[in-house]
Amino acid sequence: MPKPLPTFFIPHGGGPCFFMDWPGDPHMWDHMADFLRNLIMTVGARPEAILIISGHWEENEFTVGAHPQPPLIYDYHGFPAHTYQLSYPAPGAPELAARVQNLLTKAGLTAHVDTQRGWDHGVFIPLKVMAPDADIPVVQLSMKKGLDPATHIRAGEALQILRSEGVLIIGSGMSFHNMRGFNPAFKEASEHFDDWLADVATKPETTRNTLLQHWQDAPNARDVQPHPDHFLPLMVAAGAAGNDQGKRIFQDTVMNVVVSAIAFGDIAET
Repeated sequence: MPKPLPTFFIPHGGGPCFFMDWPGDPHMWDHMADFLRNLIMTVGARPEAILIISGHWEENEFTVGAHPQPPLIYDYHGFPAHTYQLSYPAPGAPELAARVQNLLTKAGLTAHVDTQRGWDHGVFIPLKVMAPDADIPVVQLSMKKGLDPATHIRAGEALQILRSEGVLIIGSGMSFHNMRGFNPAFKEASEHFDDWLADVATKPETTRNTLLQHWQDAPNARDVQPHPDHFLPLMVAAGAAGNDQGKRIFQDTVMNVVVSAIAFGDIAET
């Protein structure tokens, strides 16, 4: 059995932030871009495929994208014209999508396949930085409406075996996501929540997943995640991690608040 790949929870930034001059500070996202650019190298082996859960896709039931060559969904607004011409021609992986559906179904979770939907910016923006050659097949998994943490952890547990099949599982969101809170008044709240998250990631599996299920009890939780769509991808990554320990592997201050990334399992230093 090949060594299981790690799982990640990554920040995907703000809109197409890595591919434009950010107003007021053109270097705002440089540190995050450098982190994402080097992330694949920490995996230790080139992934056979990437399974990514984005904070921008919710369905009534878990749904797996199975388009063989997914188009892009430019689901951001008010950005420079060229950012609506970005491309990311990585192939889809319909066979992997079917396997994901099957694993979720076997775990008692209803799962559908969507052969038409493309990739939202929570997928193609970070992957365009991480894997710019677009030569790794990609499958996107939706979140389930209601955003129940336990259900998403359970989904990750059902998909854990894919890590030993060369599939890199990534939760793509933001550890801070309050659209009204990207200002200095929320800096301390973001720090408290981020330190809680970093500590929880290091806990044994049962303790970690229990704490994540009750993330609303974390310091400043609702200030940081008033609607947790960008936090729930972490639950899938944590569930898929099994008993592998997590750790914070990146932290930065962007738009006045702290954001971070978590890895579960063994990663190499870059």
